[in-house]
Amino acid sequence: MNRSEKMARFIVKKRIPILILAVLLLIPSVLGYVSTFVNYDILSYLPADVESMIGQKYLEDDFSMGSTTMLVVEGMNTHQVSQLKEKIAAIDGVKSALWADDIFDDGFPQEMMPKDVQQLFYSDKGSTMMVISFEESTAANRTVKAIRQIKSTAGKQCFLGGMAAIVEDTQTLVGQEMPLYVLVAVVLSIVVLGLGLRSWLAPVVLMLGIAFPIVYNFGTNVFLGQISYITQALAAVLQLAVTMDFSIFLLHRFSEEEAHCASKEEAMAKAITATMSSITGSSLTTIAGFLALCTMRLTLGRDIGLVMAKGVLLGVICTVVILPSLIMAFDKPLQRWQHRAIIVEPKHLPSFVLKHYKGILVAFVALFIPFAVAQAKAPVYYALDQTLPQDLTSIIGTNKLKDDFNMTSTHFLILDDSLPAYQYQQIGDEIQALDGIDLVLSYDKYVGGGIPAEVVPDSVKQIIQNGGKKMMMVNSTYRAASDEENAQIDQINTILKKYDKNAVVAGEGALTKDLIEVADVDFKSVNITSVLAILLIVGICFKSFSLPVLLVLAIEFAISLNMGLPYFTGTQLPFVAGIVIGTIQLGATVDYAILMTTRFREERRAGRTVHDSVYTAVQKCAPSIITSGLTFFAANIGVVCISRMDLIKSLCTLLARGAVISMFSILLVLPAILLVCDKLICKTTKGFLRPAAGSVPRPHPVNEPQH
Repeated sequence: MNRSEKMARFIVKKRIPILILAVLLLIPSVLGYVSTFVNYDILSYLPADVESMIGQKYLEDDFSMGSTTMLVVEGMNTHQVSQLKEKIAAIDGVKSALWADDIFDDGFPQEMMPKDVQQLFYSDKGSTMMVISFEESTAANRTVKAIRQIKSTAGKQCFLGGMAAIVEDTQTLVGQEMPLYVLVAVVLSIVVLGLGLRSWLAPVVLMLGIAFPIVYNFGTNVFLGQISYITQALAAVLQLAVTMDFSIFLLHRFSEEEAHCASKEEAMAKAITATMSSITGSSLTTIAGFLALCTMRLTLGRDIGLVMAKGVLLGVICTVVILPSLIMAFDKPLQRWQHRAIIVEPKHLPSFVLKHYKGILVAFVALFIPFAVAQAKAPVYYALDQTLPQDLTSIIGTNKLKDDFNMTSTHFLILDDSLPAYQYQQIGDEIQALDGIDLVLSYDKYVGGGIPAEVVPDSVKQIIQNGGKKMMMVNSTYRAASDEENAQIDQINTILKKYDKNAVVAGEGALTKDLIEVADVDFKSVNITSVLAILLIVGICFKSFSLPVLLVLAIEFAISLNMGLPYFTGTQLPFVAGIVIGTIQLGATVDYAILMTTRFREERRAGRTVHDSVYTAVQKCAPSIITSGLTFFAANIGVVCISRMDLIKSLCTLLARGAVISMFSILLVLPAILLVCDKLICKTTKGFLRPAAGSVPRPHPVNEPQH
């Protein structure tokens, strides 16, 4: 009796204590989940060494401006606005609220103020604006609470705009929708599983089994410090879909062993042993695919990668430790509530593959090349406000800033305060002359000119000069992430570096520009790393040089079709799609590929011809692949139907479509490749036609009696 068999017997023997312990572990997991900080600011995941993040650090440390938002006020007189400003400044988390009365008294005539000051604080549409800065970062809980209190204090005639307000709205929206994502994904997955399994209760038991690793995964995220809202919104759905195969395998294998064993305990022990042996390779490749995201400089990748890799690992552990206890506990109801499976072994698909394999391969080559090229050219957007419903108050406020004050984005320029005053004036003049610049505000532009230095309060001076640095504020008419804004930031940087080599540009526009540049490099590195990891692990598992390449070709074909299609339809994708979807689809599809290839190898080892082996592999693997693929599709398409966030909707659309494309790729393209390359595989794979000494045959679950 080997180690895995001893472990399996121990699990079966101690199944009741294990189940009790599993339930008890849910308590600290739930506590860990509610204690985990969720970060809603994607820009904060940029590397600390890029200039925009260095500038952001200056804003936080030297100017105590962790984040900034603008408040547009309508229908209030000067005295009312001044009173509102004082109330806002007193809110916990607010560093300062800057308005015209900080420079001039309430009674000072607006028309006598310098033109640029009027332009900043007053619009020709009768509204006025104040600049609110917060002590902590955009996504900090204290900042979010402060924004909610500002909204409550200001009332309906005031509109908050900018990233801080957008992040608060995002948090509220995700909090409302995320429970619905999980609920819809679970319900639709149960429906699909009900079609592929032969017991009405089996899908519910599997979902209960998967609930444990999902809760454990969310609970242990507390040790990571924080997770992104994208990870939080998608992790449960993805973990459910990616680890479902393991649970189905155990259920099917237990069903088969029951017919040959004297007791249910012995049958489950053998099922656990077979499951551990069978899912090791596919789970390792899936985990490797997710860990490839950790190579990204944009630490959002590490966030998603670690959470998902941990989720798959927990899914494997729970499948062989907790799920057996659940299946045995519900064995009698499982037997009682049986029905005829709707997803069955296809009669004509294997014959179709054998008859048309040449045409399939021609189509494979003909589609692969143009879609691989299209994948690299698919339109992508980086403007995060585009991902949200346009009726949110933060989006309305941001649009009002643009319409009333011609303020589409704001740059914060951080310079050394030792420069002569005339140089600050020159910098301001040169930047003002650039296309798309609406307004340049700096201390030296007005002091000694339109505004006497002695009338400027110390509180205002500290906002714009502190810690050996001076800050200039530049309002741009260009949208963050646009080509025009990125070129404008380059021009501003060129001007700044002439006077101060250490000067930096901060703000949403600069952060987004760096995001574009970092993400572009990350996309290439993640793809290369994930493919190399899959090649290595599959090569080790099969002891083959050729099989890893052939499997990755079929998988990359599916990914290229999925990610290249938006180019032909003109659909814009969120920037994270190219980085995240390819890795997730790679990790999920490799399970199907290993399943199919393993079955093909077993048939060849049994002495069957290559044609018969392909026929049987397709016939026996199809129900499992179709059930798993449709479950993945259903879980994601449900989220697409209910989500109001374009980012989540786009990612889940790609995942749903990718599941279907991957399903067809493994059922059609991979068998054709195996058929044509059989001789190559046999020559480049150690022991491909003979079982390794002492190995246990690995029948695939789909040809076993099903619950």
